[in-house]
Amino acid sequence: MQEEVQEKVQDYYGKELTSSEDLKTDACCTLDNIPKHLKPIMEKIHPEVSSKYYGCGLVAPELLEGMRILDLGSGSGQDCYVLSSLVGESGEVVGIDMTDEQLDVANRHIDYHREAFGYEKANVRFIKGYIEKLDELNLADESFDIIVSNCVINLSPDKQAVLAQAHRLLKPGGELYFSDVYADRRVPAALMADPVLYGECLSGALYWNDFIQLAKKAGFADPRLVEDRPLGIDNAEVQNKIGHINFYSATYRLFKLPELEQSREDYGLSVTYRGGIPNNGCAFELDKQNKMPKGKVISVCGNTYRILEGSRFSEHFEFSGNFDQHQGIFKQSDNVLPFSEDKKESIGCC
Repeated sequence: MQEEVQEKVQDYYGKELTSSEDLKTDACCTLDNIPKHLKPIMEKIHPEVSSKYYGCGLVAPELLEGMRILDLGSGSGQDCYVLSSLVGESGEVVGIDMTDEQLDVANRHIDYHREAFGYEKANVRFIKGYIEKLDELNLADESFDIIVSNCVINLSPDKQAVLAQAHRLLKPGGELYFSDVYADRRVPAALMADPVLYGECLSGALYWNDFIQLAKKAGFADPRLVEDRPLGIDNAEVQNKIGHINFYSATYRLFKLPELEQSREDYGLSVTYRGGIPNNGCAFELDKQNKMPKGKVISVCGNTYRILEGSRFSEHFEFSGNFDQHQGIFKQSDNVLPFSEDKKESIGCC
């Protein structure tokens, strides 16, 4: 069964789709909604690489200089090449994909992007493999600072294995930062068997609450929603088949920190963002619920405190308090349901 699903996905992305224009949903991002600081990088991406890009969100978290990054389901290589610019020559980006046609495109343009970014030596490489079977690819435990993925995990027939392997490969304090498609209910098995619905990242999408439970089982105790948006279906035939289910593109960040609790608890802790994170000078947004203006003391739950203190962000924050006195559930711990209609709070510049 797993091999059958993988073959269908390989055929869809390697043979059926010739460019992102062939997709039947609006899952893919365009240059219009890319952050301003990434647009000059995107303009350097080879046109063939961009034309075969099938991602559904942004996978460029903050503070990437010198990082070692793994991209799960790297496809034609667009995200890898964008990240290669952000990590610099001292960093490295490794892409994993199972589709020969996509890997051919990615490998064909390694030197093109090395020259475009002014590097003496390429800092990107691509490996053929399955994201459920990373243990077969000679990748050492705890060898990556960050793992990213862009609209691929929903295509996997064994999502629990993907999350478990990602947890194994991350360094302590590292994070899995990825965009994917989620459903507001469980997709019926009959629809999951439809190759077009599956290839369009719809019928393989997890019900969001099932994803949360799988992530916790893999060791990621407190998944953080970064951003989300409703997903449109432009094809009438696809709409008729699966239009009764609402789908959303969402970006999550999951940190590998064993001391995180299953719930967000109050210990009277606070943090102050000192600034210094590139492109986040006025404020830093850890996730949809934690927006931290520079220089302002912000009360945080124990998990947020530990995430900031135990990750690459620590030097950009001042920390106040300790875990001696538990004060109950954190007052702002009510999980904002993913895919809410709430508008992001605007934070002005300092």
